[in-house]
Amino acid sequence: MLISTNEILYRIQKALNLTIAEILEAYKLEAYVMEPSHLEALLKRRHDKGFMLCSYEELGVFLDGLVTLKRGPSPKNNADEVVELTNNRILKKLRIALELKEAQTEIIFGLAEIELSKQQMASLFRKEGHKNFKVCSDALLMSFLEGLDEFYYIGGDMEE
Repeated sequence: MLISTNEILYRIQKALNLTIAEILEAYKLEAYVMEPSHLEALLKRRHDKGFMLCSYEELGVFLDGLVTLKRGPSPKNNADEVVELTNNRILKKLRIALELKEAQTEIIFGLAEIELSKQQMASLFRKEGHKNFKVCSDALLMSFLEGLDEFYYIGGDMEE
């Protein structure tokens, strides 16, 4: 992954207008100890004093916590399962946490000026190894995060 985990965390925080307290709550829900000062260092820009690199584990735990925060605890318990954090998994976790329907996901990509057919979009959310699975590029993930920011800025979280 070429985009930094810090950039992904930062963009999600900005797009969803999450407070430090909400992000800390997401970590707490996953029984992960995150100090407020460390979180603030993760959210700093690379050139800022006190910047610290966000690990894949820290980003993954946050995304899991975001799902729990927004939707409640999962009936499935995959706590022992360790999976590699990929752009596709980040995309999928955001879609689950925000309960995005296909139409909303399409709008988010559209706001970032990305046109995907229904099949192309579905292929991003398929299981790795499926014949129609498509890898989500860094550029596509960043476009999604930009569209997500715009979507929530214009009130896309309203019921359609």
